[in-house]
Amino acid sequence: MWNALLGEGRIGQTLLTAWIAKENLRNLLALARTGADRNQVGYARWKFLTWCADSDIPEVRQLAATIDRWWPEIAAFIDTGHSNAKSEGINRVIKLVARAAFGFRNADNQRLRTHCVTTRRARGHLRTAQL
Repeated sequence: MWNALLGEGRIGQTLLTAWIAKENLRNLLALARTGADRNQVGYARWKFLTWCADSDIPEVRQLAATIDRWWPEIAAFIDTGHSNAKSEGINRVIKLVARAAFGFRNADNQRLRTHCVTTRRARGHLRTAQL
């Protein structure tokens, strides 16, 4: 793949640079739940940030700036392996249900609809329906 991209000239080099940045970020995040020590995490972070800083692609540099700005939260994820993905998913479903019920005037019914959709049983049904 690398040779094919490099053969495409400037656009191929740009794509390859962005792809390597993405892979470096994936390697950094893959350290979660592995028991990696601070040196391993620090080296993976340094490798990612250095690659991005050396690139001439504004979007890749912006990605590095965003990762650096969110580093305390990312480091907590890598250390603990926990994220807020479940609560974000439930919040998304609640907002979707609220949007679908726009115009209904009974707040109690709205709360009941939200409760019914966010129970474990309903989430399990939604999960199997998506398969």
